[in-house]
Amino acid sequence: MGRVIGIYLRPSARTPVRSVESAEAIVGKGLKGDHAGGGNRQVTLIEEEKWRAACHDLGHTLSGGTRRANVVVEGLSLSKSIGGQLRVGDVMIHVIGETRPCRLMDAAAEGLQEALSPDFRGGVHGKVVEGGIVSIGTSVELVEHAEEEPCGSRP
Repeated sequence: MGRVIGIYLRPSARTPVRSVESAEAIVGKGLKGDHAGGGNRQVTLIEEEKWRAACHDLGHTLSGGTRRANVVVEGLSLSKSIGGQLRVGDVMIHVIGETRPCRLMDAAAEGLQEALSPDFRGGVHGKVVEGGIVSIGTSVELVEHAEEEPCGSRP
């Protein structure tokens, strides 16, 4: 089980992120106050451990908000969450895929896009399927992938 150690809202594309103590996750929308507002990338999450590894490779110490991910977690491997669901306190996020770093990362620090490319260092993204409040310190856990019914199990 992991925990939330950072929450960031992006008021609009290409504007500075805003660090907050908590945020409301709205089903089908994402975090209130963030510009994502729907689609498959309603919420983005990144692992603190992988963020630190990317910063180490660069030789820089950068704020977790530099990545522009909404939620920074520690103690949980997000790469195993693709196609599953993450329980973030009362909030449930269906994880759709890996968040690939874009060229905007190099504007923050030369080489950051490449440093975030391997091993899911750019994090994951998904949809809010159960809303609620996400706060610093909230527990995060991977909910097991739903078991598929064996063939012929339905009458």
